[in-house]
Amino acid sequence: MDEIILVLPQVVFRNYGILIVGYLLLQLGVNAGMIGRNLQGQFVPICVYISLAISLNLVVGISGELSLGHAGFMSVGAFTGIIVTRMMEASMPSGNVRLFFAVLAGAFTAAIAGIIIGIPILGLRGDYLAIVTLAFGEIVRNIMNVLYFGLDGKKLKFAFNHTIDGVEGNQRIITGAIGATGVTKTATFTTAMLLTLFTLFVVLNLKNSKHGRCIMAVRDNRIAGESIGINVKKYKLIAFVVSAALAGMAGAMFGQNYSTLAPLKFNFNTSILILVFVVLGSIGNIWGGILAAALLTVLPEALRQFADYRMLTYAVVLIVVMICTYNPTIRARVGMLWDMINPRKKGKKAAEGVTDDEKTGKEEM
Repeated sequence: MDEIILVLPQVVFRNYGILIVGYLLLQLGVNAGMIGRNLQGQFVPICVYISLAISLNLVVGISGELSLGHAGFMSVGAFTGIIVTRMMEASMPSGNVRLFFAVLAGAFTAAIAGIIIGIPILGLRGDYLAIVTLAFGEIVRNIMNVLYFGLDGKKLKFAFNHTIDGVEGNQRIITGAIGATGVTKTATFTTAMLLTLFTLFVVLNLKNSKHGRCIMAVRDNRIAGESIGINVKKYKLIAFVVSAALAGMAGAMFGQNYSTLAPLKFNFNTSILILVFVVLGSIGNIWGGILAAALLTVLPEALRQFADYRMLTYAVVLIVVMICTYNPTIRARVGMLWDMINPRKKGKKAAEGVTDDEKTGKEEM
């Protein structure tokens, strides 16, 4: 019992403390004037992309399926959140309350979309599943390109391919390919970090639960899982829908960070970018995905002064990191170096050395 009480704070700090410490350090840097406005403007997108990387890792890493439609769920959450906040502006002056309901609505609609797309396709495997999820993301984007939403008094109206009669100017919420304009920004670094912590909490707890173990068992050996009575489609659907809901929450937060948001932002390239975070951080490694998302979000902005070579440098960094990440020799050397400098490893080895000495002394006696 004492061991459990001692281990629990270590586990909590390892899972959440690093993000909290990073948040506090960045806030101190902002208050001290050490962080410029450009980098401050990246705080919310960094948290959003970290949340997206964690949620996609649930499907790609923990469930073992390849999904290329994460930007579609993000889009559903983003525009749902914008509609909800615009409808609540007159009756709810608090931006944080509107943001909370926007995130909830984004999660709900993205989860519904996940169920609709997940039930018919999760019998597919490998490349076939990737192609269908890619098609879903493009379908959502093209629907948003022709969808118009507006307020007629307090009533919400929508139409396809043309503006809504009687809805003009500020009453428009979404205008086809132009997207949403005049959005009141309510997202902050604090709320975005809270969303990131919540996403991490959900994924880690699901991974370590009975459902998570069933999901990983099916990933490792589908036939063996079926043979012991695991409902493969059920557990894959759980992972897919939870991932979609978390992506919708991240999308809602993303939508509340910009005054203008177009459907073009949620194209195929965004889905690939989120997948790159997961792959670069090592598939299934949640903390690797977190670091990759933070690095690759900040890197283009940091290289903006080298405008002519920015994307070239970005591509070279990606290649070098991928080679180093998946090279067994380099990984072994890094592991040895970490073992040398890790105080926990040193203490464990010292304890084992004492135990060996005691055993040797007893044998000699």
